[in-house]
Order: sequence, then C-alpha cells, then structure tokens
Amino acid sequence: MEGGDWKNNIISQLQSRNKRETIAFQDIITFQSRLFDNVSTLKNENLQLTLLNERIRYSNTESVLSSGGGVTNERIQALEQKILSQQEELTSMHRRRGESAQQIINLNARAHDLEKNLQAKDIIISENTALIASLRAEIQMYETNMAELQGLNQVLRDEHQALQIAFAAIEDKLRKSQDENRSLVERLIKYKAKDADKMNERNEHFLKKKSDKVRKELEEAAREGGSRSSGGSGGSTDDKIMDSLPYYATSLPTKVALRFDAHDGEVNAVKWSPTDRLVATGGADRKVKLWDVSKPGLIENKGTLVGSNAGVMSVDFDATGVYIVGASNDFASRVWTVGDQRLRHTLTGHSGKVMAAKFLGEPTKVITGSHDRTLKIWDLRSRMCTETKFAGSSCNDLVTSDGAGSTIISGHFDKRIRFWDIRTEMSANHIMLQGKVTSLDLSRDSNYLLACVRDDTIQLIDLRMNTIVRSFSHESFKVGCDWSRAAFGPVGRLLAVGAADGAAYVWNTHSGRLEAVLKDHTSAVTAVSWHPQSGLLASVDRGKRAVIWGDL
Repeated sequence: MEGGDWKNNIISQLQSRNKRETIAFQDIITFQSRLFDNVSTLKNENLQLTLLNERIRYSNTESVLSSGGGVTNERIQALEQKILSQQEELTSMHRRRGESAQQIINLNARAHDLEKNLQAKDIIISENTALIASLRAEIQMYETNMAELQGLNQVLRDEHQALQIAFAAIEDKLRKSQDENRSLVERLIKYKAKDADKMNERNEHFLKKKSDKVRKELEEAAREGGSRSSGGSGGSTDDKIMDSLPYYATSLPTKVALRFDAHDGEVNAVKWSPTDRLVATGGADRKVKLWDVSKPGLIENKGTLVGSNAGVMSVDFDATGVYIVGASNDFASRVWTVGDQRLRHTLTGHSGKVMAAKFLGEPTKVITGSHDRTLKIWDLRSRMCTETKFAGSSCNDLVTSDGAGSTIISGHFDKRIRFWDIRTEMSANHIMLQGKVTSLDLSRDSNYLLACVRDDTIQLIDLRMNTIVRSFSHESFKVGCDWSRAAFGPVGRLLAVGAADGAAYVWNTHSGRLEAVLKDHTSAVTAVSWHPQSGLLASVDRGKRAVIWGDL
C-alpha cells in the first residue's frame, strides 16, 4: 500500500473488530451505564438528604433549645427513616452494581471461550469439508475403476472360458497324439529289436563261417603235422588247439580307428546311440557332445548339448535314440532331444552330485542316483519326481533289468549292489562285494550283471541265482576312479573296462581270459562303451581324449 492507506486499513480493521466484539455486550454496557447514572443520582440525593438532615438537626436543636415542640421530633424521625431507607437502597444498588460487574466479567470470559470454540469448529468444519470433497472425488475414482475392472473381469472370464474350451480340445488332441506316439514307439522298438536280432543272426552266421574256415585250416594243419608225429597224438593236439582259441577272436577291436579331443577337460562318460554310429560324451566342461563316426577316418561333431552348470558324469540314450539324458554334478539331470539338440527337461531335487541317470523302460521315465543316498524316479510327462527311494549310501551307477523298467539295480559306495522293485519302497535284497561299486552294466538278455569294483576286480553276477559266477582281474589292472565304467560287448561274450594306466582291458566272459590290452591313452581311462551292432569300442580318459577302436 502507498502513503497512509495502510494506517486507514488498520484503523478500519480495528474498528470492525471492536464493533464485532462489543455488539454482543451492548445491552449489558447500556444497563451498566444506567446503573452508573442511577448511582450518581442516588449519591447526589444522598448528599442532599445528608445536608438536609444536618440542617434539620441544626434547626431542631435550635428549636428544641428555643421551644422544645413535639411536631419537630416526628418530622425528624420521618426524615431519619427516609435516610435509612435511602441508605439501604444505596447499599442494594452497590450490591447490584458488583453483581453486574462480575456478571459482565463472566460473560466476557464465556464470550471469549465461545469465540475460541467457534473458531476451532470453523477450522474443523473447513477441514472436514475439504476431506469430504477429497473422499467424494476418491469414491468417484474408485467407482470408475470398479466399473472398468468389472468390464475387464468380464472380458477375462470370456477369454478364460474360450481358452478352457481350446485347452480341452488341445488336451484331447495331445492325448491322442501321445497314444499314437506311444504305439509308434512300441512299433519302432519292435522293429529295432527285429533288426537287432537279424543283425545278430548275420553276425553269428558270419562268425560261424569264419570259425568253420579257421577250423578247416587248423584241421588241414593238424593233418599235415600228424604225418610227421606219432599216430595217436594228432586228435589230442587238435582238441588242445581248439580249446586255446579265444571265442570270436576276429571281432576284437585291436586297432585305433579314430582318436580326437572330445572336451576341454576330463571326459567322464561315453555312450553309443542304439540306432546310429553316433557316440555321446560328457565332460567336466559341463557339456554333452555328439560325434558322428559313420565315415571312415573322419570324426564329425554333430552338436553340443548345453545347460549343465557342472561336470556331466553320465549319459544314456533311450531305446529309440531320440532322447539323451545326462547326470551332472550340479545336483540335477537333463534330457535333450538328439535331432534338434534342444534341452527338454531339467530334473532338480537331489541334494548331492547326480552320478547316474538312465531311461526307465520308456522315453517318458527316468531314474537317477545321487551322492545324497537316494534314487529318484521322474515322469517327464508331468515333469515331477514320482518316487524317491532311500538307499542309505551314495549311488555311483544303476541299471534297469527288464524292458518295462520294473526292477532297478544300483551300485553303492558301501560296497553293496541293491535290487529294487518300483512297486515297493524298500530294496528287495542286496549283494555285498569287497570294494566300492564304481559301475554296473547289464547283458542283453538281462541274465548277467557286470560290476566294476574299487578293489581292482570286475565281478560277473548271474541274476537268476544272484551269485557271483566269475571274477576278472590282472596284476597290471587298477581301477582309475570312483566312477570308472565297465561294459558288456554286443553279444555278451566280451567285456571292456578302463584302467588307471591309460589302457582298456578286454576279457572273455566265458573263459575268463584277458583277450587284449588296448593302449593309446596317456591318462586314466574313465569309461568305455560298445556299439550295439558293429562291435566298435569307444573309450575316454581324464585328459580330454576319446578313442574309437575297431574297423569302421
């Protein structure tokens, strides 16, 4: 404001406030002013009466002294009565004045309190008004949102209903496809079994012809030698020569067909595909690699299966060669498809290293064995563990003893081989060995079990009697590691196992004779695997090398 306007503004504000605060007490002030006027009037009257009284007394005194009349005394008494009444009235007026003053003070205080209460209530009213406005706006917003959500919910319900209908149709289609796929797989397995039987018949026929040829040559040689020796010794010499011949000696893979570096570190596992000349290897570099050896003198990497977070300890194909499972040190197992090399399932649930993983009769079921002393059965269709078996000891390897996968055999750290029926929780029985079991393998007819033991022996067990029928050992053979894998040959007449000196040892299972010691590795051989048809032998070691033995 300019000049003296602010002064005028302050004066006008003070005047308006004075007017606002005094208007409520205007009647009391007026009444008090009247009381003051009455008091002043009474004071004057009292003073005049006092003066009149003094004059009367003085005149009465003079008159008494002069005349002593009786009328004057009556007048004096009347005046005294009047004075007394006036004094009483004055006293009552003073009392009323005090009461009025006190009442004014009380009313002022009460008016002040009421004004404070009024101001506080005005503030509360304004705050509540603002709150009501904000709440109304919020209610409006929530109502709008609720209407939108109701509309969206209805849309989602409609979509969910449509998706349920589509899902039911797709599920039905999937069920039909699974049934069709199961029937096709069964047919394929039957065809593969027939092909394998035919191949075995051809091999047996070929080997029989070879054996007959060798027998004829030996007979001719015996006849030639018989003419130079005594007459009765020829037949016994021929029998001794025949007894000393190794069974299927010509099928021994004695030469190196291929050698290559399979991984960037230790190679822990090797397995041939049941249908192709495709070999899978698993290594400490967390990978599973597929190698094609169908071309003579040439090795081709068909793919690398990734997903493991630690070293791969075991690999296994299903009966059709379509799927491959790998067990890993990261407490999990994984299933890939061989054709497109995609990771299909990750099986987690163990609390220790998974040392072995095998398909359980069909491609939709897998069994795993772990250092956490448990075996777990997995259903790949539901992607969950359907059963856990508590073995009480770390599992190093396992096999299934029939096509349906109803019987499981596991080898353990506590030197026991345990037999399990998937229909019961506890193991049916067990066999005690003299050392930790590093691996198991089953013959093709499921009658014999091969166990590699840490006491540097290979035990052959007849499952029909649950007894050890033969033990294989050699003074130079030492098991190289706790997961060293031994394997039966294609027709069960041979077995192979890797050793700590970098050699692969091959024994004849019927005669117990050591047929060959295959030396090409420079470090301990960890695993071997026979091709199911051709008789090729694959071996891998702790120094990243893989070797293929035999004629391609």
